[in-house]
Order: sequence, then C-alpha cells, then structure tokens
Amino acid sequence: MLMNDHIHILLIEDEEYDVTRVRRTIAPFTENIHIDKVVAEGQEALTWLNVNSNRVDVVIMDFQIAGALNGEMLIRRIKEVRPELQIIVITKMTVNISDFDFANRLLEAGAMWYCTKYPGDIESYIYQPTDFILSILNAYHKKKLEQDKNQSRRKLVDNINQKLQDKPFIGASAAIEKLRQQVRKVADSDSNVLIYGESGTGKELVANHIHYLSSRKLEQLVTINCGSLPNDLIESELFGYERGAFTGAQKQKAGLFEIADKGSIFLDEIGELPLNAQVKLLRVLQEGELDKIGRTERIRVDTRVIAATNRQLRQLVEQKSFREDLFYRLNVITIQIPPLRERAEDIPAYLNFFMKKFSTSMKVAVPEITSRGLNYLMNYHWPGNIRQLQNVIQRLLFMTEALVDEEQVVEALGTVITSRQPGNFGLPQTAAEIREWKETEKTYRKAYFQKVRSLAGSDAEAARMLGLAPPNFHRMCRELGMK
Repeated sequence: MLMNDHIHILLIEDEEYDVTRVRRTIAPFTENIHIDKVVAEGQEALTWLNVNSNRVDVVIMDFQIAGALNGEMLIRRIKEVRPELQIIVITKMTVNISDFDFANRLLEAGAMWYCTKYPGDIESYIYQPTDFILSILNAYHKKKLEQDKNQSRRKLVDNINQKLQDKPFIGASAAIEKLRQQVRKVADSDSNVLIYGESGTGKELVANHIHYLSSRKLEQLVTINCGSLPNDLIESELFGYERGAFTGAQKQKAGLFEIADKGSIFLDEIGELPLNAQVKLLRVLQEGELDKIGRTERIRVDTRVIAATNRQLRQLVEQKSFREDLFYRLNVITIQIPPLRERAEDIPAYLNFFMKKFSTSMKVAVPEITSRGLNYLMNYHWPGNIRQLQNVIQRLLFMTEALVDEEQVVEALGTVITSRQPGNFGLPQTAAEIREWKETEKTYRKAYFQKVRSLAGSDAEAARMLGLAPPNFHRMCRELGMK
C-alpha cells in the first residue's frame, strides 16, 4: 500500500459504540488515516463542514442518525457544501445484496460506497477491515481526481472569460447591441449558424463568442477558411483519411470534424467550398456521420457547425455553385453583421480600444486625436471594415507621437482629402502632375490590386471582389510585378 498523504475524515455517528468500532477498524493505519471530527447529528455536521470543508477528504456517515437531517438528504446537503467530498455510508439496515433500489438511491444522492455494519457482538470492527480501508483509499483518490478536474475546469472557464474580455463586441450603437443579443440567444441553442458579413466585419469574432458562450465552450473550436486551401486538399482537411488511402498517405490523418467532435467548427468563406466537399458536409449535418477517405465505415461525430460568408449563398444556389439542400441545412439561424460604415457612431469606441491595445504592444504613448481627424475617420466609407480600421490605427501610432489631425489620418488611410469630393478621384490638379497614360494606368492598377489584396482574406476572395477568374487575377498580378 502506497500512502504518502494524510487522509482526513469527518465521522457522523450517533452511537459511541460504533464510533469505537470505526476507530478500531482503521487503527492499523492511523499514521495516514485520521478522524478529525466526530459529530452525532446531521445539522451539526453541516455547520462544521461549512467552516472546515477544506480540511476534510472523506465523510463516513451512519445512514440512520439522530435528528431530522439524515440519510439521502444529508448526503445531498454535504455535496452542496463541497461537491468533491467523497461519502462512505455505514448502516444497520438489513440490505440484501440485490437491493438495487437502495444502492441506486445512495449513489444518485452522491455517496461513493456503502456497507452494512457488523452485528453488535463483533466488537473489534465496523466492517471487514480490508474492504473498509480500501474504500477509504479509493474515496480519497477519487476526491483528489475530482478536485484536480474541478480546478482544471475553473482554469478553462477563466481562460474563456479572459478570451471574451480580450475580444469584446465594441460599440454602443443599436446595431451592435442587437448583434450582442442575437449572439447570446444563438449560443443557448445547439443549431447550426450562418453568419453574413463583408470582409473585415468580425465574422470570426462572432463565431468565437457563439462557441465560448455555449454549452460546448470547454471543447474545441476549430477554424478553417474554405477559400484558403486548394480544392484537392480541403476534403482531406475536413474529413481526414486513412493510411494508404492514396499515394503519399503514409499515416492516418484525423479530419477537422473529428478534432472538433463535441465542440464546434467554424467554416469561414463557406461559399468557396467545392461541390464534392459540400456533399460530405451535408451528410455530417444530416446524419452526424462523415466519410473518411480510405475508410468504408462512417464515423459518428457531434459537431456544431458555424459557417460564415461575405457572399449571398442564394445567388450561388441559383448559379448551381452551391447545393440548395446544404444551404437550407446551414441556414437554420442567420446573423447579419452590419458594415462599419453603417454604424459610424461606434468608431470612437473602436479607436479608444485599439489605441490602448496597440500602444501597449508597440510601446508607444496613446496620441490625442483632433475633432477634424475623428470626423474624417467617421465619414470614411471603410471598405475593409474593422480589419482596415485596425491597420490604420497601427499606422497612426507608428507615424505620430502626440497629436493626430486630419492630415495624419489621410496619410494613414492612403487617401487624399479631395477624394471625398464627388467626381474627383485624385486626378491631377495641374499640368505638371500629368503622367503618361501607360505609366499612370499600371501604377493605379498595381496600387488598386495591392489594396484589394490587403482587404481580402485570400487571393481567391480578392479575385472574386474584382470580378476576375483566379487564373486571370494571378496572371495580372505577375504582369504588375506582384508576387
């Protein structure tokens, strides 16, 4: 027997004779097993535990004791004081070995083990000593395991709460408050969610809040951008494959749906998912089963799907590039994230939050922004939404030290003040500013392509935003000297 720790016991027993028998039973092990307190009544035990529960590992209690609080009710009340405390029940009741109802009632109430007291003419022991001591040891180790488990759970919950605090929904506009309420309501359900929003509006932030506010929060949230992987890889990434399923499959690979089992998977840019992968995704949503490459038997998974897109899936359905049945499976609950330009009143809150955040990481002081600078930011159209705003704030912190005026904002945005005037898009204002058309066209195209690329989540998304086929987009990038 390996025992390096001391086991502390609360004994609840109203007959002195049985207290003596319990002491005699554990007498050979008193170096490691200590009865810290003996009480004769249930309410007295609870009163003592409320103050001293941290000092106790195991409770040994008589099922029938004096007072109104005994039996199963006392077990439940002890568990309320400290859930990880383990309870061993001793009883004089004649319990037949097949009395499952009594045993189940004890276990459901929270007891770990019970035994029938030896007859009164056996003075030395309360019960068979080996079994009794083993039950105490098992109770102690179970208490330690549950204590560690609860501590780990508390740490996880604290980490989750910290994540939500570090990435909050910023702003006080009616639109952002509606979004907060929607997310809280959606998190309480277990339905699939489809998030609509322009690039940079915070679709992944919404997905994170839905997952970490849900009952699945202690399980994994797995994220994948469907537009970032080649078509021939996305199926194996999502659903995995068996060893030898194809040339180069030297070992088994778990798909992201397997990894996210019992948790959630966030499928960003779901509109980019190839049709062959859409078929398998539909099976996961309908049957909770996935087809793994190279495996004949299907695998059961319990994964909540949160999908997001900046495209209108109904139009993709009409164009036959997105399955209609999959669309209806995903479109159970929809959340529309408003673009930043529609809630300009939230921009000061974003400035305050990100200025503080980035100034800490960049080790610079937070500059003051003038009313002209703030007004320019609030009237800007923000095609890249919050992602673009974050980039601009970082540039402002890098460029300025004490004061941010309209000129610094314009420079950080890469615009010119006159560009807000209708019909004027940075055109030359004097003859000296005129350049050859070929040079001007290439310069503008390159700058425009670079800007679109910086706002898009992927080259596939950039090509789509420009209305170009991906091969044409890549060809034009090469012609412009862009990697």
